[in-house]
Amino acid sequence: MTMTQLPAGPGGGQPLLEVRGLCVDYGSGESAVHAVVGADLTLHGSEVFGLAGESGSGKSTLAYSIARLLRMPGVITAGEVVFRDRDHSVNLLDADAQQLRELRWNQIAVVLQSAMNALNPVLQIGTQLTDVLQAHRPGLDRTARRQRAGELLDLVGIPQGRLSAYPHELSGGMRQRVMIAMALALEPRLLIMDEPTTALDVVTQREILEELMDLRARLGFAVLFITHDLSLLIEIADTIAVMYAGRLVESAVARQLYRAPLHPYSYGLLHSFPSLHGERQAMTGIAGSPPDLRQLPSGCVFHPRCRYVMERCKIESPPLEPPAKASPGSPPRLVSCWLHADGADGAGGGATSPAVPAELAVPDDLAMAGAAAAPAVASPVVASQSPGSAS
Repeated sequence: MTMTQLPAGPGGGQPLLEVRGLCVDYGSGESAVHAVVGADLTLHGSEVFGLAGESGSGKSTLAYSIARLLRMPGVITAGEVVFRDRDHSVNLLDADAQQLRELRWNQIAVVLQSAMNALNPVLQIGTQLTDVLQAHRPGLDRTARRQRAGELLDLVGIPQGRLSAYPHELSGGMRQRVMIAMALALEPRLLIMDEPTTALDVVTQREILEELMDLRARLGFAVLFITHDLSLLIEIADTIAVMYAGRLVESAVARQLYRAPLHPYSYGLLHSFPSLHGERQAMTGIAGSPPDLRQLPSGCVFHPRCRYVMERCKIESPPLEPPAKASPGSPPRLVSCWLHADGADGAGGGATSPAVPAELAVPDDLAMAGAAAAPAVASPVVASQSPGSAS
């Protein structure tokens, strides 16, 4: 593993995690399934970075590849994952087993999908929390480990008396909190959360997400939050990337993406939820189904489901790049769509081109001006506040 001394960034602005050109396959040779293709993302310290997409889009594969937790037949075939460990940069893809052990849980922790079912059913909660400390903090004696375990439960709102409880004696929400406490045991700088609230009711979801955001503010860790629910990310994320068929198709500031989506897939995800306010509208969703990764369509992988498809879309795959025309001074963003490229369908491209549908051409300055407005989509987090409002 190579370690490079980093220059000091202005105001400590160096990215915490940089993923560049990451490619992941399942299998090898001609029969290999390309689960992640050329993924690029950047996450800064204390930032909540949301990764959204339908099931099978490659979100979890991307996360497990970052933490080097990918199991066979998954193979990382290209790219780099640079984690900045304070004064040095570390390419996680070059790290050996010992170096990964030193980084995992100390600097990078993971809350796995269906995490509330990941606790050992025959061990007490206290034992499972102190096991983490015993493995990574050998200098702590038994009393200190037990005390720290109690502090961790306090941190996530569970009485210390539950240290002697078994997982089956806790509710789903409490088990989820225990997993978050375990992930924060060594105060990591990056927390990767793979759909941590999927199996929970909406009220418990809100409680856990509020606690998570409070912990983030107090402890200063960054979060890579993975979910299929884009409307949920609107409330908690600073930046959101949308993934489809193993490819990142759009990345933007959360408010920017919510109010001015550029990619038809992002627009479809956002409008798959009914509004909590205003008149009722017929919901159409996104036509068709995600493609078979073994038989991807030519050109843009989304074109068979896209209502705005052009001939170019069927032939050429659009790069992930800034839109041809963006509002001056707006936050940087990326989109993989020919509608927003120069010369789109011969119409000149850009957000003001006649070739761009009005719903995908909302100016960035208008989107950012609506920052204080509440989301209009029925996120589970929002819906939990007023259960009857969507009826």
